[in-house]
Amino acid sequence: MTVRLDLITIVVDDYDEAIEYFTGVLGFDLVEDSPSRTNDGRPKRWVVVRPPGAQTGILLARADGQRQTAAIGNQVAGRVGFFLRVDDFDASYERMTTSGVDFVTHPRTEPYGRVAVFRDIAGNHWDLLGPLPGYPAPSHDRRRHSPPTR
Repeated sequence: MTVRLDLITIVVDDYDEAIEYFTGVLGFDLVEDSPSRTNDGRPKRWVVVRPPGAQTGILLARADGQRQTAAIGNQVAGRVGFFLRVDDFDASYERMTTSGVDFVTHPRTEPYGRVAVFRDIAGNHWDLLGPLPGYPAPSHDRRRHSPPTR
């Protein structure tokens, strides 16, 4: 039996602006953009973006009502709640900086790799994560991110 995390939701102000940010700025793929309906029958869109080669996607959900609007940019109470792992940290950081990504910290080295925090179009905090210099990209399990003992 296979079990996997398929989608997570990010609440946004506007579908098209969010699509442009995730595809144009972050380089994600637009997997689906289909008309849909809310549970009470109002029109909405089913919009899914995904990093190239990734299995887990992001459902971009336009805020519906005051409660959801209040959650935009604060979906995880101000913490880093999303993690974008890349094979080449320096190249990715440079490309993202040039594309206008709002980095809120400078790159730093941690035991699990290189990291810098950025805000997405909605204001949510993300970690850009890359391998330690001189080591291959680690698996998704942070407990295994330490370089081998020499």
